[in-house]
Amino acid sequence: MKTVILANGTFPSHPVPMARLHEAGMIICCDGAAEKLVAHGLEPSLIIGDLDSVPPAIKERYKSILVHDSDQETNDLTKAVNRCIAAGITEVAILGATGIREDHTLGNISLLADYSSRIDAVMLTDTGFFRVYDHSVTVASSPGQQVSLFSIDPTLKVTSSGLRYPLNNLFLCSWWRGTLNEAEGHFFSLQFENGQVIVFTEYPEADRQAV
Repeated sequence: MKTVILANGTFPSHPVPMARLHEAGMIICCDGAAEKLVAHGLEPSLIIGDLDSVPPAIKERYKSILVHDSDQETNDLTKAVNRCIAAGITEVAILGATGIREDHTLGNISLLADYSSRIDAVMLTDTGFFRVYDHSVTVASSPGQQVSLFSIDPTLKVTSSGLRYPLNNLFLCSWWRGTLNEAEGHFFSLQFENGQVIVFTEYPEADRQAV
């Protein structure tokens, strides 16, 4: 069963995340995201969070699937991910985690590194997707596809092949250092040790034209 977590950022409009949303067998909404989902004609499977931004009408309508979690040591997205892990779910797509507030966007992207050792998570936006890799990897791509790399660890060094601007033991010591690159062919490779690389990949050209 395909599982989607819908965060309370900008509701997706691109065909790729929208298709994932419509194909999902389970949609877990973070707090107020439930209102946005219902407004787009879809039904939540679960609503989780401190529930402070869920309208009373939504609370009443979906009271049987509300999960109140007031823990202030974590955010609603992590509460939803933890719920998936506890239920034995091994793969999840995260939507609506960017937009509206830049601080939430940055925080949510960085959280992917925390999730990666416990669940296979991909974050879909209206321009592309984020994945975390904790070992050297070869990634499928298309010629001209935009690629950016990030690391939480400023000491991490990355070497690449198949990118327009090669990385040769480049320290990802700032979040801009690995950005605005481009795939040259149908795959690119990243070599690194003892760390995690957050990779943003733009949707292929055919999907971009479908917006």
